[in-house]
Amino acid sequence: MKKDYIPRIADKVLERMLHTTGAVLITGPKGCGKSTTGACQCGTEYRLQDPENVSLRMLASTKPSELFKEKKPIMLDEWGEVPSLWDSVRNEVDLSDMMGEFILTGSSVPKEDGFSHSGVDRIAPMRMYTMSLFESGDSDGSVSLKALFDGDHDIAGRSDLTISDIAFLTIRGGWPRSVRIDREYAQDVVMNYYNATIGIDVFKVDGKKKNIEAVDRLMRSYARNISTMASMKSIIQDVISSDNLVSQATVEDYLDSLNRLFIVEDVPAWSHNVRSKTAIRTTPKRHFVDPSLAAVSLNMDAERLMSDMKTFGFFFESLCVRDLRVYSDLLKGKVRHYHDSNDLEVDVIVELRDGRWGAIEVKMGASDVPEAEENLVKLRDLVVEGGGNEPSFMMVLISTGYVSVTDKGVFVVPIGCLGP
Repeated sequence: MKKDYIPRIADKVLERMLHTTGAVLITGPKGCGKSTTGACQCGTEYRLQDPENVSLRMLASTKPSELFKEKKPIMLDEWGEVPSLWDSVRNEVDLSDMMGEFILTGSSVPKEDGFSHSGVDRIAPMRMYTMSLFESGDSDGSVSLKALFDGDHDIAGRSDLTISDIAFLTIRGGWPRSVRIDREYAQDVVMNYYNATIGIDVFKVDGKKKNIEAVDRLMRSYARNISTMASMKSIIQDVISSDNLVSQATVEDYLDSLNRLFIVEDVPAWSHNVRSKTAIRTTPKRHFVDPSLAAVSLNMDAERLMSDMKTFGFFFESLCVRDLRVYSDLLKGKVRHYHDSNDLEVDVIVELRDGRWGAIEVKMGASDVPEAEENLVKLRDLVVEGGGNEPSFMMVLISTGYVSVTDKGVFVVPIGCLGP
């Protein structure tokens, strides 16, 4: 393990998965730490994206069995550079019937050229995100998401983060490089990533020429609609409306590229499966994989973000969603949102495989807690009246302050106290 390696929650997820499957495919945005995390647990490492290592890619495409003779687990970093490796790994896992033989990483979903099998039951997917505040050392983790699900509700704590700190952490993001660099340069790292994404990566993902201005406009539209249920139709229209720069079909193609690069990742709707006549709205909430991308796309630094508290609130929700995604992965949970036809809305639902669920509202300050509490209690009552289980917990995530519990049993937790 590298001396400067910052331990990741994904380390534990990967370790567990290597005991249950022959190969693990780590996916996620470029620069989130996939290769470094995989390298910490592999016996042999092949970096296939190295432009000078042509001979390695040739060997991987013509006689991969030679690569597979080395110490395992074998990490094939950016395996998509040699798509035929997919079937080779799947076949090797089939023949050996051993666990934890391969770690594959990828910063994009490649086209289905060069491999024929889905990899089901041989290659298990593992999603990796940018660093949470707990991983970057900006949250003390005194309130554990796992403990809340397990019924340990004796919680306390205080976050020393200021609103200014939260604004900086939002625009800095959880990219390992931006976390390590001096504060004054942190957003520059994100900007470099953003420019590479719209100028290079969206082209490389499928080899199709793209209009950079239109891709940038699409990213800005997504940023303006972050943490909302904006329709895809309205986002597409936002891109093409002013000067008919591109067609609707082209924007849809660009959006597919951003999805394949793991840049955008919407939060789907949650259904509580109650016998209710209330219709569930299924539109997902719009999110980037990291809120810093929204900030740079709109050219907002921390000071400018603080001057627009409404926008700040949406960005803060996206920050919380990112952290909850990271923490819930360790619990094999999924992050969803709730919104029904009666306009009852709850920002985040974390649901585990065993059916346990937690309801979370996100608010910038303590003054908004009563409204959030009302929504949480309404949802709890709706689910219970429909024959469903009570939530394991109800929580309001706020920007800073003290951990507390309301008279109705709703936890109020600063994001700087939340952890896995």
